[in-house]
Amino acid sequence: MSLSNDIARMLMEMLEQDGTIEIQRNELAQTLGCVPSQINYVISSRFTPEHGYIVESRRGGGGYIKITRVSIDKPSAIMHTVNHIGDEADFSVCRAHTLNLLNAGIIDKTSAKLMLAATGDSSLRMLPPTVRDRVRTTIFKQMLLTLDTHR
Repeated sequence: MSLSNDIARMLMEMLEQDGTIEIQRNELAQTLGCVPSQINYVISSRFTPEHGYIVESRRGGGGYIKITRVSIDKPSAIMHTVNHIGDEADFSVCRAHTLNLLNAGIIDKTSAKLMLAATGDSSLRMLPPTVRDRVRTTIFKQMLLTLDTHR
């Protein structure tokens, strides 16, 4: 197992207790025997809004990083996703949001499969590459809004 996986697993275990953790990057790096930038990498790649986390940081001598697992109801989660995604998103962004909604129980497995199929590159291959991500985002948002209105 890689060091990044170990760091992510440790942070996830800490988050399971109350959904929020506050860590000092340098202390955690020292405990794990790695460089602080490795902690930054894991947090910036695995604890993102797309994955359902809010990360706050304060720099300086007493600085910290606060990670909070977002726990919201279905309509709020869907609207958060719609508002957060912007006007253009590639498939990896749509996939991350879809899996996060699935893992949070906001959407079911069938809906997730349909959303992934509809926003996948093979579904959009007939479109010019310059418009693919805009069309993908429009489709993704419309699917989410349809889910929200048909509870």
